[in-house]
Amino acid sequence: MKTLITGATGFVGSAVIRQLLHAGHTVRALVRPNSDRRNLSGLPVEIVTGDLNDRASLDHAITGCDTLFHVAADYRLWVPRPEEIYGTNVNGTLNIMHAAAKAGIERIVYTSSVATLGLTPDGSPADESTPVVYADMIGHYKRSKFLAEAEVQQLVDKHGLPVVIVNPSTPIGPRDIKPTPTGHMILNAASGRMPAYVDTGLNLVHVDDVAIGHLLAFKHGKIGQRYILSAHNMTLKEILTELAGITGNPGPRFRLPHNLILPIAYVSEAWARLIGDSEPLVTVDGVRLAKKTMFFSQEKAERELGFNTRPVIEALSDAVDWFRRNGYLH
Repeated sequence: MKTLITGATGFVGSAVIRQLLHAGHTVRALVRPNSDRRNLSGLPVEIVTGDLNDRASLDHAITGCDTLFHVAADYRLWVPRPEEIYGTNVNGTLNIMHAAAKAGIERIVYTSSVATLGLTPDGSPADESTPVVYADMIGHYKRSKFLAEAEVQQLVDKHGLPVVIVNPSTPIGPRDIKPTPTGHMILNAASGRMPAYVDTGLNLVHVDDVAIGHLLAFKHGKIGQRYILSAHNMTLKEILTELAGITGNPGPRFRLPHNLILPIAYVSEAWARLIGDSEPLVTVDGVRLAKKTMFFSQEKAERELGFNTRPVIEALSDAVDWFRRNGYLH
């Protein structure tokens, strides 16, 4: 079975590749010309060059494949040019889905995000059926992923495209080369640069468990259904305390009110736009998101896919260890 995967060089995509190879797939990886290919080093995969916004390159890449894992996404909480994130996450997704339909692909796993899901008013874990509308989306990343998932669902409903959707929560672990926004948080905490915290909640999951969840969705998922791939609901204070135990650094000591940080975020973004070559230290959308408790339930994936996850201490330890071994921590 030959499988095309997008986002192959990325954090989640490279983990999915390893699971595909373990399961016996012949893997073709779609890679942009300027991508950092370190996560593919030594892997027996066929690399094809292309871009989600170049439809001809997608038609070429998918020719001869039986299945598709569309993992690629622009995951940034702040973008100086918002059209870029919609170009990748919405238009790029439509392009690869249309290419798959034209090529007669037998089965597709689409990587969405819990960013597209609703949240409960009381902060209890949300699931795949928690009500949500576009107006609930905070920031361009969440809006773009919400629109992209809606387009995919429409292709399933109206044209029978054979897609199973997975919604990972917040992956952590090895090979976070960029790193992701969550990886930045872990790095700052592991370096002793996060003595303060805000009241917020996240769901953490090991990136390799997310990858296993993709394969389980491929094998057992129902067409048109979505499955949350999540694990551990934790407050930010709990996460920072666990990281302090792993690294030996002091734990968080101060709680910062959201309204104190918001003006700093506006100034930080204005400065980033002015100098034009760096991301803001704090983002407005990040502060707004922090006011939400983003807890999720993986019960449906456990029940229908057989999805299981490892302890959070293992996920956090693997992330810190990888950052340390690869020179991110000194």
